[in-house]
Amino acid sequence: MHDGSLIPRFGRARRDPALAVLEGFHPLKHALRFGANVLEVVCDDTERLTSLATVLAPDLSAEISSLAREVEPSLLQALAPLTPSTGVISLAERPAVDAATVLADRRPAPAILLEDPRDLGNIGACVRVAAAADAAGVLTTGSHDPWHPDALRGAAGLHYALAVCRLEGRDSLASCDRPLVAVEPDGDPFVPGDLPARSLLAFGGERHGLSDELSARAELRIGIPMRAGVSSLNLATSVAAVLFAWRLSRSPAPVS
Repeated sequence: MHDGSLIPRFGRARRDPALAVLEGFHPLKHALRFGANVLEVVCDDTERLTSLATVLAPDLSAEISSLAREVEPSLLQALAPLTPSTGVISLAERPAVDAATVLADRRPAPAILLEDPRDLGNIGACVRVAAAADAAGVLTTGSHDPWHPDALRGAAGLHYALAVCRLEGRDSLASCDRPLVAVEPDGDPFVPGDLPARSLLAFGGERHGLSDELSARAELRIGIPMRAGVSSLNLATSVAAVLFAWRLSRSPAPVS
């Protein structure tokens, strides 16, 4: 099937702050599983997509089949810079969420603050880890949109499993009642059980780390213990190490 309106429609969606472009099967799967309003699903082979859904997401197979429509492979290739190997691209609405909602969440779970991250894939990987650990949300500063299609692909669509948004201006933290915890190489040794409830865990960008301003505002500065001679961890790996150390410290011991 050829639809000449698809290319401009998907092109506009990439610039629309109310929409998300989901490139690949896993972003679509997680978007649906966590309640996204999926507007359009196009693929280059509906039979292959249905088979994939039957194996990887049997709970969603019928819904995906009903949403999908087949288009020519050349048209699908024109909808994304890199055509997903799973042969499916979708459009969905973004949920209405703001930083104040994330910061006000009363659960004891920490929230993540990424200060000026530069790599969209890294942003997505951080979101994926945060969703798996059941964090309260992910906030970012800087120029990158955390809902960029590259970030959504890196997160496998798990933006829909928790709150993800950009923090507009440092003043947004002025009324925050979460303990601000800076994660830095020279921070105090990290003891997961001592992490304050509802912490806002601040991680610096991949190249320069946390700004002096944000570090100075922190109530606590923690460091991830590492082997001597290893200079640093990848941003998403650092987020994973801290979040899962926290999560495991609160998990009940297995019954023998």
